[in-house]
Amino acid sequence: MPKVITDEKLIDRMLRRGVEMIYPTKEALKKKLMSGERIKLYCGFDPTGPTLHIGHGNQIRKLAEFQKLGHEVIFLIGDFTAMIGDPTDKVAARKQLPRKEVLANLKNYKKQASSILDFSGKNAAKVMFNSKWLGKLKFEDVLNLASKFTVQQMLERDMFEKRIEEGKPIYIHEFMYPLMQGYDSVAMNVDLELGGSDQTFNMLAGRDLLKELKNKEKLVLTLKLLTDPTGKKMGKTEGNMITLGDTAEDMFGKVMSWSDQMIALGFEICTDEPMSAIEAMTKQMKEGANPRDFKMKLANDIVKIYKGEKAALAAKENFIKIFQQKEKPEGIKTYKLSAELGEYTLKGGVINILVETGLATSNSEAKRLIEQKGIKIDDQVIEDINYKLSTGEHLIQKGKRHFVKVVI
Repeated sequence: MPKVITDEKLIDRMLRRGVEMIYPTKEALKKKLMSGERIKLYCGFDPTGPTLHIGHGNQIRKLAEFQKLGHEVIFLIGDFTAMIGDPTDKVAARKQLPRKEVLANLKNYKKQASSILDFSGKNAAKVMFNSKWLGKLKFEDVLNLASKFTVQQMLERDMFEKRIEEGKPIYIHEFMYPLMQGYDSVAMNVDLELGGSDQTFNMLAGRDLLKELKNKEKLVLTLKLLTDPTGKKMGKTEGNMITLGDTAEDMFGKVMSWSDQMIALGFEICTDEPMSAIEAMTKQMKEGANPRDFKMKLANDIVKIYKGEKAALAAKENFIKIFQQKEKPEGIKTYKLSAELGEYTLKGGVINILVETGLATSNSEAKRLIEQKGIKIDDQVIEDINYKLSTGEHLIQKGKRHFVKVVI
């Protein structure tokens, strides 16, 4: 069994940095960690999309801190709960996913998490799937779990109150989600659960269930969310996420697109930059220093964590070349369309070409990009969705970072 580290300085940093709240109290968790007892903790990740994102990355980084102190860490994949759909912060019911799609989504989760968590060695993180126990529950068991909560408790949640005000439906299965997530804690018999602050209700449901069914106190640690200036979190649903599957160049460019107000928070929860240095940078920006320089460092630090130092340096150089020196990137992918394919593609004009080259995932997205003036062909903004390309070679650009070359 690995040695448990009780270094007070490390524990204090872990319980402070990026942390929103600790239940029942920070002092209770610190006392447990200082006792030398090896605790079991977990964080759950529902595979509702094909890749983890940087918000997940922040939670995985916190799991890794506990792992380095010698504690038992569980990386839980919510392959059952993903089929239900977490209603948290949703103005409408989530689309329920078929199991086949869920299994396809989770395919690379462990590999992506392994850039932070250690899944081998003396204190290897464990990967678990909640279908192992949730899939075996009988209807009688579900009724028993449901009896531990009231409708009033569920309806007090902000998103449900908002839906009622707007006359939008609330489905019974949405009430089941916190019960299922709560039962994860019971099934794994954990001491601690951590997750984003938006998961507070669900995590506290697990605390209540564990107390009710096993008379055991579960602690809950909630983490600050990476949000934009409007308060929206960066994630799958909002469409502004940085995924762990992104290239180093895309990661770097996306961080550089963040607002200046996100710099300090980004450093705190996404990097290991000392808080004293973050405070100094914040002061300098208030005194007139250019935020872009600090954002460049933030982008470099984030890419280095997930992709390595060499990739971070190359991404920085690429960004400077494209955006500051206005050069085109090297290694632009070329699509050669045969006469036959070219005729088919030309039939729909630029719309089909955008889909054909992967710059758009659908015709509707291609139209939206053009209408928002997000497409350039040979350095000219295209505003006509019926635009047709002539034969020959063309450079197509989406936004600021994505280029393809088409030869017709």
